[in-house]
Amino acid sequence: MKILVINGPNLNLLGIREPDIYGKQTFSDLENLIENYGEEKNIEVTSLQSNSEGEIIDYIHYALGNYDGIVINPGAYTHYSYAIADAISGVSIPTVEVHISDINKREDFRKISVTKASCIHQISGHGFDGYLEAIDYLIDYIK
Repeated sequence: MKILVINGPNLNLLGIREPDIYGKQTFSDLENLIENYGEEKNIEVTSLQSNSEGEIIDYIHYALGNYDGIVINPGAYTHYSYAIADAISGVSIPTVEVHISDINKREDFRKISVTKASCIHQISGHGFDGYLEAIDYLIDYIK
């Protein structure tokens, strides 16, 4: 099984950006956690990050025929990128949306996810563990 993990804008700043909200662990820590979890589960996991909407869409398109599932944290694009939502719907690959913080307990605009409807599940507010939960959800879903 192959899973693609896509992280959107500003997630490369984890550990620096608003540590009171996102924690003190770095993006490198997140990538290592995901990679180790993939090895533990005996699946191939690839992590990518971009601050560019178009590049995120290209990653989603690339997943078609190459990956069995996608875990995506679209960052701020969650709230307004119909293009990313359309890309997820277009490839028809099971996709789980993840957010480190609980978007439902933050500013009003963060409570709206235009990408959620294109995904099979959303996990919010579980920190880095949310990514591992998303991987587990995909493993169970795809089996």
